Amino acid sequence: MDGPVEQGIGESKLFVPRRRDRRGALGAPLGAVSRTIRDGSEPSLMRSVFESTLCGTVPVQSIRLRDRRSRSTGARDLERDADAVVIDVPGRSTWAAGVLEARFEPGRRPGEWDLQVLGAAAQVGALILEVERARLQLARAAEVPVRRSQESTRPMVGSTPAIEALRSRIARVAATDFTVLIEGESGVGKELVAREIHEWSARRAGPFVAINCAALVETLLEAELFGIEERTATGVRGRRGKFEHADGGTLFLDEVSDLSASAQAKLLRAIQDLAVERVGGHFAHRVDIRLVAATNRSLRELVERGLFRTDLYYRLSGVDLRVPPLRECRADVLPLAHHFLEKHRPTRSLRLSQGAAEALLGHEWPGNVRELERLMEHLIAWTTGDVIEVADLPPAIRKDYAEILMPSVQRQDTMRAWGRRYARLMLARCRGNKRETSRVLGISYHTLAAYLRPPGSAEAGAGEAAADSTDDSPTPEECPVS
Repeated sequence: MDGPVEQGIGESKLFVPRRRDRRGALGAPLGAVSRTIRDGSEPSLMRSVFESTLCGTVPVQSIRLRDRRSRSTGARDLERDADAVVIDVPGRSTWAAGVLEARFEPGRRPGEWDLQVLGAAAQVGALILEVERARLQLARAAEVPVRRSQESTRPMVGSTPAIEALRSRIARVAATDFTVLIEGESGVGKELVAREIHEWSARRAGPFVAINCAALVETLLEAELFGIEERTATGVRGRRGKFEHADGGTLFLDEVSDLSASAQAKLLRAIQDLAVERVGGHFAHRVDIRLVAATNRSLRELVERGLFRTDLYYRLSGVDLRVPPLRECRADVLPLAHHFLEKHRPTRSLRLSQGAAEALLGHEWPGNVRELERLMEHLIAWTTGDVIEVADLPPAIRKDYAEILMPSVQRQDTMRAWGRRYARLMLARCRGNKRETSRVLGISYHTLAAYLRPPGSAEAGAGEAAADSTDDSPTPEECPVS
């Protein structure tokens, strides 16, 4: 009794092999998997070899092995399909479990032998998923020290209240897994903030993948973000997209406001379901990512002008961070400048003169931290001495300092002369109102009057001496000059 026996099921009859044949049915899939493990092949290849070999053992149309978090978005429809079977793959936890999806030829009902072989194959699938996770963890553990050592060269420098408040908000946001929207001018360091969020989060061991949305080519956007299947077109090799590369980590979308309308629609679907379908693929699978977006323009204003999708805006906003421009954190200009000089000290050792430091503080920095970093590199390359002087600064940086302060330095003007000049400037700004001018300057009315008298007159000298002797009046040296 070694041959098959005829077994009736309703009106149909299936030929069911003997128990000995059932035991040998998994020989080919097990042998193929063991060979890929011995050869050290990629985990994705091990899974594909298992699926293709199992298709040759069981008469099915297609086989898919998936973990639960990357399960096909059409799995619910598959479970209701009369020509498909979904079998649970065991795991050490619900998160680690998976499913084996089998689709049969239309009209062909799976027999008892088919179900038994698929049930046994699910146990092999559990082993494959565990091997994949182990290899992924080892790869990430090897990558993390290298990545962190590279990123540690750019810490968040600054001690102003605005930067301290930003640090506090980063720490609170990093403790969650919510989507974050970072807003700020170009050059303020939005990507640095995104990396800080990633490094302080529970996903720090996972990858950090950054995408410059402004540089995405419209025709290649889907392949770049979602990947492409093998042999989709002649000469095209299959590859993963940015979403899949960021699986288990953080995906950073920089300059998201520059996306076209069609690109926004494609991105919205992926963000909404956290599932992607490769170009040329037939199944979408979930990805486990934390999304961080950044923009140098207000998305709310773009929504009001009809330039950004409202539904995408509400998917990205809610947990917002604003990175202040450098002009709002002037006290951090010199610490940042010293940080960049120290960073390149192995190349050349330089220091700032007092005049150059004051010129840096007076600049408006439209390019923010990026502009300051490029300036330090310029000075390291072109400064001839060991000290950076005002003359070494580019004209755009030293303009105000050179036009206002340097002539006075050359004439050796006194502080009294500077006090008179500044008092007259503030009086003109206050439209001739001496009381308001005194309040703005923080001096008494009599001191202001002394500064406004013509220099060298006896009244001016007596008035200045009287003003300097009052308790509530500052000395000329204490008067503001800039």
